[in-house]
Amino acid sequence: MNDWMDWMLPEAWNVEHNNRHHYNLSELDDPDLVENNLRDLRESKLPLLFKYAQVIGAMLTWKWFYYAPNTYKELKLAKLRREGKPLPQDVDPTDAVTFKALFGGGTPFYSLWEFVSVVVGPYLVIHFFLLPLPYFFIGQRFAIPDLYSNAVANLFFAELLTNMHGFVAVVTNHAGDDMYRFKYGCRPFSSSFFVRQVVASVDFDMGTDLVDFLHGFLNYQIEHHLWPNLSMLSYQKAAPLVREICDKHGVPYIKENVFWRVKKTVDIMVGKSSMREFPEEFEKKLLEMDALYEAQKKISQNDS
Repeated sequence: MNDWMDWMLPEAWNVEHNNRHHYNLSELDDPDLVENNLRDLRESKLPLLFKYAQVIGAMLTWKWFYYAPNTYKELKLAKLRREGKPLPQDVDPTDAVTFKALFGGGTPFYSLWEFVSVVVGPYLVIHFFLLPLPYFFIGQRFAIPDLYSNAVANLFFAELLTNMHGFVAVVTNHAGDDMYRFKYGCRPFSSSFFVRQVVASVDFDMGTDLVDFLHGFLNYQIEHHLWPNLSMLSYQKAAPLVREICDKHGVPYIKENVFWRVKKTVDIMVGKSSMREFPEEFEKKLLEMDALYEAQKKISQNDS
């Protein structure tokens, strides 16, 4: 928590995002696959208005309601796999764990108390109650009523805004009826892998430092997935080159306004539209080409 004070643990985010999400993009094993994570809402018989209300609630709370418990689940799963231990019985590892699930029967990976005391509790107490504590003493000293409570209220209101901004900038990057999802995994950094990073990601408006800053440089999502370790300024330079290569080879490169992508994401969440299934015959052909390339590469290395 000394390195990164937020709702989720840095090591949990590293497993969930840097490993699972980046190397299983838009597969069923992708923990951030919106269409899969929201399948209960998508299949619900609730009126559409109620579905939209739930989506708005998710936008305002998703960091602690979804991201914190699900990243922690991925951390626990990674530990089980590393130790060679079996998964808990009757558990689907692709199911998202949310704060609601912890109250509705819990999760076999950890208890509600563990989640609160280890993951979200320290940030909740420190950020929302201890951080503004000087205002309590200032209010007492200068007889300013409600100074501390107003500071706490402002922090909670800011939390809603930062969740909304984060949702718009982050959750919309891989969802929409023009985004592909995949049935099979592929070898990292193969030709199939790089194609997937493009056709399952979307870029937003870009090009100036101000626009890019307001997006948190997440508007270069395609480039981020192609080269996760590049600097932000390198994404600015790489984006036009990537688009030129994609246009040359007929690979769909989607760049749209972020608010239009919010609409497409919400349509996926409520079940109004669905992701594109990458054609299975193309998927198998790409995997076969990758396997052939690797075999030829090994033969060449042995000959040399």
